[in-house]
Amino acid sequence: MFTEIQIPVPWGHISGLWYGDRSIQPLIALHGWLDNSGTFAKLAPLLVEAAGSVLCIDLPGHGRSSHLPAGILYHIAEFIRVLTRIMQYYNWSKISLLGHSMGGGVCLYFASLYPSKVDFLISIDVVIRRINKPNFAVKALRYTMEKALRDNQRLVDDTSNEEPPSYTFAECERRLYEASGRSILLENCKYILERNISKSRIFADRYYFSRDTRLKYIMDQQSVEALGKAMAMRICAAKLPYMVLRGGASSNIGPDSLKIIGWLTEDNPNFETHLIADGLHHFHLNQPEATANLIIPFLKRYRPQSLGDGAQSDVSSELRSKAKL
Repeated sequence: MFTEIQIPVPWGHISGLWYGDRSIQPLIALHGWLDNSGTFAKLAPLLVEAAGSVLCIDLPGHGRSSHLPAGILYHIAEFIRVLTRIMQYYNWSKISLLGHSMGGGVCLYFASLYPSKVDFLISIDVVIRRINKPNFAVKALRYTMEKALRDNQRLVDDTSNEEPPSYTFAECERRLYEASGRSILLENCKYILERNISKSRIFADRYYFSRDTRLKYIMDQQSVEALGKAMAMRICAAKLPYMVLRGGASSNIGPDSLKIIGWLTEDNPNFETHLIADGLHHFHLNQPEATANLIIPFLKRYRPQSLGDGAQSDVSSELRSKAKL
C-alpha cells in the first residue's frame, strides 16, 4: 500500500510514506505539531486514485525523521525549507500540497513565498498558525528562546544516554489521546504512535516517546495581521487553488483565521472552504471518508495537469539529485 522512503539532508534524513505509483509525482502531505505521517494513514489511501500518489512526510524531529543537531533551535522556517529540499532531491519544479494544522500552516507559508512553485494547497483545520499582537509576540519569543536554550543544554550535558520514561502501549494511547485534547479518538492513536514511540531496551512490553522533546518549544512564524494579509494577498494574486476544511467541533480556526478566509474568499476565485459539522481537530483521521469526499472533487479539478510530470523515476532521479543537496 505504501513504500517507506528516506530523503538525505545535511543532518540525517527525512522519512516518509509514499502511497501509490512512485512514477507519478505525488501530492505532498504534512502533519501537525508533534504528530507524524501516520496521521494520514486512513486518508491517504482514499486519495490515491484521484491524486495518483501521495507522499506523507515526517518533518524534522517527528516520526522517523532525524532530529536536528544539539544546539539548534527548531523553527517553522526549517520545515518550509524541507519542502524546497524535497523539490531539489526529486527535481520537481512545482508541488501540490496538503497539510493538517501546523503542516497546513507550513503549506501556506511556502505558497505565499513561492506561489509559482505550487499547483494548489489544501489545509485541514488551519489557515495560519499565528497572528499575534506585537507585545505578546515579544513575550512568546523570549519564552521560546529560554526554553530552547535549556533543552539544548540538557542534550549537551546529558552523557548518560539514559532512556526516557516508558509506558505500556495502552498508557501511550491514553497519553496521546489526552495530549491531543481528545481530538484523536482513542482507537486511532495507534496510527501516530507507530512512528512516535520506540520499544524500551530495559522493560519488556513498554515504550518511550522518541520524537525530539525540543519540539515542545518550536519557534513559530510570529505573524501580525498585516503580514498575514500580505501572505494571503500573494496567494490571491496568483489565483492559487486553495481549499480549507474546518472542523465544526474544533476551535483551531479562530477569528483571525476567519478574517484571512474572508480576504481569500473576496479576492481568489479559486478559494473554497468546507465544514465538517461534528469534526474535531483530527477529523481527517477520525472521519477519513467524509474528508476524502470533500478533497477528491478538488483534486479532480486541479490535480490532472500535474500528473503527467512524473516523479522522474524512483532511483535514477534520487541518485542524480543527491549532488544538489
